[in-house]
Amino acid sequence: MADLTPNSSFSVTIRVEIPNRIGMLATVTKAIATSGGNFGLIDLIEQTRAISIRDITVDAASTEHAETIVQAIKSLPDIKVLNVYDRTFNLHRGGKISIASRIPLKSVSDLAMAYTPGVGRICNAIAQNPEEVYNLTIKQNTVAIVTDGSAVLGLGNLGPAAALPVMEGKAMLFKEFAGIDAFPICLATQDTDKIIEAVKNIAPVFGGVNLEDIAAPRCFEIEAKLRQELDIPVFHDDQHGTAIVTLAALLNALKLVHKSIAEVRIVVNGAGAAGVACARLLRKAGAEKIWMCDSKGILSDNRTDLTEEKREFAVKAQGTLAGALQGADVFIGVSVPGVLTPEMVRSMAKDPIVFAMANPIPEIQPELVKDDVAVIATGRSDYPNQINNVLAFPGVFRGALDCRAATITTSMYLEAATAIASLVKPSDLDKEHIIPSVFDERVVTAVAGAVQRAARQEGIARS
Repeated sequence: MADLTPNSSFSVTIRVEIPNRIGMLATVTKAIATSGGNFGLIDLIEQTRAISIRDITVDAASTEHAETIVQAIKSLPDIKVLNVYDRTFNLHRGGKISIASRIPLKSVSDLAMAYTPGVGRICNAIAQNPEEVYNLTIKQNTVAIVTDGSAVLGLGNLGPAAALPVMEGKAMLFKEFAGIDAFPICLATQDTDKIIEAVKNIAPVFGGVNLEDIAAPRCFEIEAKLRQELDIPVFHDDQHGTAIVTLAALLNALKLVHKSIAEVRIVVNGAGAAGVACARLLRKAGAEKIWMCDSKGILSDNRTDLTEEKREFAVKAQGTLAGALQGADVFIGVSVPGVLTPEMVRSMAKDPIVFAMANPIPEIQPELVKDDVAVIATGRSDYPNQINNVLAFPGVFRGALDCRAATITTSMYLEAATAIASLVKPSDLDKEHIIPSVFDERVVTAVAGAVQRAARQEGIARS
């Protein structure tokens, strides 16, 4: 099911030369509007008595749609298309992150302290007291973003090089939202043991490890073994970041419909890393009736093809997603586009809650069921109620690093989710506002504080 909504990920800037006559710009804008483009900025680059050169920014729905818009302009008489810039590609050109020095090197004495011979004193201090590495190096504020490229976004097994743009973006989010220096580590292996060994070998540099875009079920084993063998926090964001934000959104959505988490029946569609983690955390939060579905339908206890993780959620019922949803209170989708139909939603219990979080195209387009649901949320920024991991992972790591937590626990996840939910005041809570904005500056502070409190209560904070 294609999404025809223009958005900034398919944004282009079209440079056009237009005769400097009344109405000529209007013919261009009409062609763009008729082609379904959504306008952004229109900048005047140059103007003479004869011509105007303008940059027109347009959001399209796809690469093909963008080309259709450009061709519509090219077909206009007296209009010249001078250039077309894909804004997303331009933003990534040369990479999105860099390393910068914290202190200036302006004299011989600066160099002597920062490097040889002065740095030798620092090396000896750490050798004599290994804990000093946290005080005298970047380790205290640095996270490794580790992937093997086996499950990149919703695109599949693209490999480590193609995963790098995502990891760069993740590093930007760490820095912008939590002030954490994070670096992409894209490994050229998809062997579980080799990944574990590689991360163990680079761990001395980092204060924490964020696992990213590693396919299930290997991601479960990798995370579990690294947690056993490392004394720094290890966090698989596709699992736990998704679960934390989903729980936060659900806590507030349930307040709106006056239902308790213990009484509702929740259907989770998608039994990969995110789905399993969501179900586990919901269960810890008090959910008692969870039905999970994969591409073959309900995880029934009579199925012989279930992985160990899927068997945790096997139920007596059997059948399809459509059958599972009949009378259900909540749908949580971490699966694929278009699998949820309006008919399925209408078969749910009164005041249904629908979280259609497949990205970039959700399990159902919200406009198709806006009158049939009490609450709908997606993973997208162009709809209300964006369930986005950036609400969780920067604050989780900020809190864990600040208190030198040895690991990250389920209690931290629960406290983080509660903290996120609490930022929406009861007076502001409505069907289009169940979760704070990703740009709400209170989020990281609230989540970090909650994580530190949980760490201290569990006795795993080391500072």
